[in-house]
Amino acid sequence: MVHGTRQNNRKELMELEEQLKAEGKTEQRKNRFSGQSYMLTKEEATIHDHIFIDEQIATLEDLKYGTGNSKYWNKVRKGLDWFKRNNASAYMVLLD
Repeated sequence: MVHGTRQNNRKELMELEEQLKAEGKTEQRKNRFSGQSYMLTKEEATIHDHIFIDEQIATLEDLKYGTGNSKYWNKVRKGLDWFKRNNASAYMVLLD
């Protein structure tokens, strides 16, 4: 019986992977704190990655200009707002 369950689980996983690919969700990202993952489109993945790049730059600039004074924080907020509007589920898993 366990073998049949494994086959069913594998089949369901393969079906889910095909569905995600059909939706263009080919890029996996993980929450840096919880480890939860989420599949994104290439556009979503690019925006996600830029949020963290901008956050790093903002943090470094804050050392020079003072906390919260980097112009990159606006880019971080813009990326977060984009996710809230366009993929709230991904926002909740990856960025909240």
